Amino acid sequence: MADPLRDRARRAGWLFRNGESRPHYVVCGSDSLAYWVVRSLLATESPAGRVRVTLVVPERRRSEGPDGRDVEGVQVILADRLDEATFRRAGLAGADGLALLHQDDVGNMHAALCAQEVEPRLRLVVRMFNTSLANGVQQIFPDSAVLSDASIAAPAFVAAALGELAPTYFRHAGRILYLARRANVRSRDVVCGLAVTTDPELVRVLPADEAAADVVLAEATGQPPGTELAARRLARARRRRQPVAVLLRALRSFFTRKIGVAVLVLLGVIAVLGWLNARAAGVNWSDALYLTLVDTLSGEDPDVDKTVAAQVMQVVLNLAGLALIPLITAAVVDGVVNARLALHNGRIQPDRSGHVVVVGLGNIGTRVMAQLYDFGVEVVAIDRNPDARGAALAHRLGVPLIVGDAGDEETLRAASVATCQALVVVSTDDGANLRAALNARSLDPDLRVVLRLFDGDFAERIQRAFGIGISRSVSYLAAPAFAAALLDRAVIATIPVGRHALLVTEVPVLAGCPLDGRPLGAVARPGEVRLLAHTRAGQRTDWSADPRMVINAGDRLTVVARRAGLTALLRETTPLPPEPSGTPMPRQPEE
Repeated sequence: MADPLRDRARRAGWLFRNGESRPHYVVCGSDSLAYWVVRSLLATESPAGRVRVTLVVPERRRSEGPDGRDVEGVQVILADRLDEATFRRAGLAGADGLALLHQDDVGNMHAALCAQEVEPRLRLVVRMFNTSLANGVQQIFPDSAVLSDASIAAPAFVAAALGELAPTYFRHAGRILYLARRANVRSRDVVCGLAVTTDPELVRVLPADEAAADVVLAEATGQPPGTELAARRLARARRRRQPVAVLLRALRSFFTRKIGVAVLVLLGVIAVLGWLNARAAGVNWSDALYLTLVDTLSGEDPDVDKTVAAQVMQVVLNLAGLALIPLITAAVVDGVVNARLALHNGRIQPDRSGHVVVVGLGNIGTRVMAQLYDFGVEVVAIDRNPDARGAALAHRLGVPLIVGDAGDEETLRAASVATCQALVVVSTDDGANLRAALNARSLDPDLRVVLRLFDGDFAERIQRAFGIGISRSVSYLAAPAFAAALLDRAVIATIPVGRHALLVTEVPVLAGCPLDGRPLGAVARPGEVRLLAHTRAGQRTDWSADPRMVINAGDRLTVVARRAGLTALLRETTPLPPEPSGTPMPRQPEE
C-alpha cells in the first residue's frame, strides 16, 4: 500500500532512509556528460543538505576526458555490467532517481529493465539518440524522462556557425515562445529580456534592466519578420553545383597519379624525338607532326637509305608507340575507376562558397547537419568512417559526404573550406578537432570555426593563442536538463546564450516553504532568475501578473534561470523537512 508521507516527501525532494535524510541519486555513465550531470547534482541542495550521488562507471576509463569518478564527494562503484547485482551495490533500492547516460540506446533500455527489478517506483532519466523510442520507454516506465544530449546542444552549434541566435522554440501554456534579437521582433511580442550580447567578451544574462537586453524571449504570432529575413539570407547563401568543376578536378587528380605522369613523360620523349627527326629531314612543323605520328602509331615506311641517326630515332619512336597505347588505356581506366571512387567518397566536389562544413557525423554532428539542411543552408560533411551514424541521413538528404581525415589539407580543400562561411568541428576527439581547425585556419585566416572541446581551460588557451573563440561543450550544454529531469523538475526548454545555458522551468510552490505568503516580486533575482508566468491552482496561466500578488501554496511559477539561481529558488519553494522520528521533544516547563 502506498505511503502518503513517503510520496509527499519524495515530491518535496527529501526522504528518510536508514537514518539518512538527503536525497540519493545513482548516475551510470563513463563520459563527459556523466561528469557534468554529477557536478550539477552536487551543486543542488535539498532542505536536508547536499544530495548524495553514486556514480557507476566501468573499471577502465573509456575516454581521455573526465567521467566523474574523480569528483570529490561522489561514491564510485566500478562495474562493467549494469545488472541487478550492480544496482544493489550502488544502493538503488530506495534511491530517488537513476540516470542512464551511456551512448548505447539498447544497453540503456536493458539497464532500465534491470533497475526496475530492484526499485519499481524509480524516477528514471535515460539518454537516447533515437528519441522516437521515448513513448515506448514511458509506457514501460511511467515516471521517466528520455532526453538526447545531441538534440539539446545542436541548436547552439548551429547558431554559432551561422552567427545567429540558437533556433530555440518551445510551447508552454498555450503560447509558442522563441529566442530572438529585439531588433527583429515587434515590441508587443517581447515576453522578457534575456541577455546583453553587445560585448562578445562579456555576455550578461538576465540583466536587471530588461530594456537593455538585445536578446529576448518573444511570442510567435505567425512567422516573425526577423526569422523570415534570416531565412532569406541563408537561402541566398546557397550555390549551385558546377558539373564542369567536377570534371576539371577529376582531370587534376588524374595528372597526379603515376600512370598519368608516365604518359606525360613518354609524350615528352616522343615530342623531342619528333623535333630531332624533323630537323634531320628538313621539313616544316606540320609535316614533322605527320611523320612523327605515323612513325609512332603505325611503325610504317622503313627506309634503309636513311642515316643511322634517323633510323635509330625511327626505331625509338616505334617502341614508344608500342608503350604509349597500353599506357593511355591504363591511364583512362585508372582515371575513370578512381574518379568514380572519389565521387562516391566525396573526394571530388565542385567548388562551393557560402556553405557550412560539418566535421564528424556522430550524434551531435548528425543533428547539426539536419538542422542546417532544414534552414536551407548548403552543407558538406566530413567523416573518416563511411558508415558513420549520420552517413545514411547525409545520403538521403543529398548532403555530400567526404570520407577522410579532416586534419588533412586535401580533405579540407575537397570540401572548399577556404570559401565556406563556417566550419563546425564536432568529432569526439579534441586533438583531431583542434588539428582540423588549425589547418582550416591556414586556408582562410578569417574563417569562423565552431570547435567542440570538453576542457574549458583548454578552450580559453586555444582562443588566446589562435583566435578561435567559438567553442562548445555538448555535455556542458545538456547536463542541466538531465540533472533537472533527474530531480523531477519540469524543464520546458534549455536556451543557450553564448557559453551560458538558461533553463525554462515550472516550479511548484509547496505549503510551508519560505516563498509561501510572499509577493511575486520576491521570485526575480537579477542575473539568476526571471519570472515568466504565474499559475494559480485551477486557473489559467497569467503572463503579466502583478509583482505585488501574494504567492500561495499550490501555485506554479514559470521561470527562466541559470543553474545556481534555480537551485536557490527550489530551496525557497520547498518546505524544511520535519524532525526525524525519535527526536526528543523540547521539555515543557512545569506549572
